[in-house]
Amino acid sequence: MGGSEGQKRSKSPEKNKSGAGGPAMVPGDAVIVLFGATGDLAKRKLIPGLFHLSEASLMPKHYHILGCAPAGTGTDSAGFEGYVRNALETFARKKLTKTSWNEFKVNLSFVGIQDNDLTQLSEEIVRVESTLDNPTRIFYLAVPPDAFVGTVENLANHGLVNENSRLVIEKPFGHDLTSARRLNSALHKAFKESQIYRIDHFVGRETVQNILAFRFANGLFEAVWNNRYINYVQIDVPETLSIEGRASFYEATGAFRDMVVTHLFQILGFLAMEPPARLSANELHRNRTQVYDRVRVLDPKDVVFGQYRGYKQEPGVARSSEVETLVALKAFVDNDRWEGVPWYLRTGKSMAATRCAITLGFRESPSHMFEFDQKLKAKISPNILSFELSDPGSVTLEFLVKEPGPDFLLEPAALSFSYDSSTLAELELEAYERLFHDVMLGEHLLFNTSDAIERLWEVADPILKNPPKPILYDKGGWGPSKVRELVKPYQWYLSGS
Repeated sequence: MGGSEGQKRSKSPEKNKSGAGGPAMVPGDAVIVLFGATGDLAKRKLIPGLFHLSEASLMPKHYHILGCAPAGTGTDSAGFEGYVRNALETFARKKLTKTSWNEFKVNLSFVGIQDNDLTQLSEEIVRVESTLDNPTRIFYLAVPPDAFVGTVENLANHGLVNENSRLVIEKPFGHDLTSARRLNSALHKAFKESQIYRIDHFVGRETVQNILAFRFANGLFEAVWNNRYINYVQIDVPETLSIEGRASFYEATGAFRDMVVTHLFQILGFLAMEPPARLSANELHRNRTQVYDRVRVLDPKDVVFGQYRGYKQEPGVARSSEVETLVALKAFVDNDRWEGVPWYLRTGKSMAATRCAITLGFRESPSHMFEFDQKLKAKISPNILSFELSDPGSVTLEFLVKEPGPDFLLEPAALSFSYDSSTLAELELEAYERLFHDVMLGEHLLFNTSDAIERLWEVADPILKNPPKPILYDKGGWGPSKVRELVKPYQWYLSGS
């Protein structure tokens, strides 16, 4: 398996039988250059993810992981091996064995970067690639966003970008429309758009992708996926966690930039898009961008900001901070399919639950021939279809049935499917694993494009220029009362209010 010994190897992709899951494409030879290799993201997600792909036989037959970090951190190739082993022992989903570690560690090396000099990195890439057959060269920037442009320019200046290169960057992709355009312009000077992978781990979740299967593989639901049958849609992502020591990031970003302009609007795109002619990257990008083009520019009166009590006392937070830790908003998609349907988005820190839920509220039956048990009437709502996107994920359809007994009264019932009950659950990949695998395959299906990113910043522009004043809310609740008022005459599905 090693990536640094012997003769050149074949790059031809192979088919790998992943049990009952069917054939999965194994990528060709690859060199993965991981900037920020000693950072938290690499330690918790990227390195364990690459290890799991290796254990699942989904890594290239021959590959090399080349870690990069600032010189002077006390890390060299031997130290990097120890660092990686510790990360795997702590965060890997499968137990590290002597055999699995020996097979994985031969693919590792490390280069320290000093004064932006990439000479040593270039030499190490040449050495590693000499043992491979025309490998893909993947640059993964697990670094702060303000380092993206400088790193990319440095790669180009040192001649490290070629036709086989791919660039992966983490969100946020700018902090407003102007900065997003500036970032895209800088990236395009070194890389073609087809070589750039803007990663959003929310989109990599198995349950998010299942929205596509649920809609387009089941005529039963796609037939009613429109404003004739749907009253409203909610995308709700509360968290019980506070900012957890991330004051510098949160003070500069806030919940709106961190979650809404990225994750929540990406999910909206999957839910609202027109059926693609085929499941291809170009089709999905085109149809999602068409949705974003028709999303109405946000109105500040339809947006609520909140801040949990005690935020200003968090270490590193300014005592006069007006940064939002909660956002709730109402959006509209102005096209024939969704005209008049409100889309309610909510996310926040220090709330009553950690969930990631999508809820579609269907219109009530025009027939009113049935009676309701008065004790249950307040709890009975129109038909609800909900997706739980948190692992392991589920899909639930709520409806009304006759209550057993002599009277013709109605009561709520539900049909539910949970992924942890699936016979194929063991084949599931975590979000970063799936997306990293797609990068190695050159598959853009689940990644963002520059046009879509810029359009979403355009939609958000009025809120960035005129942000609402955050309303204080108690920890462990569902936010200020104005959040509940925003969705009237409906209720938030998760909190039931």
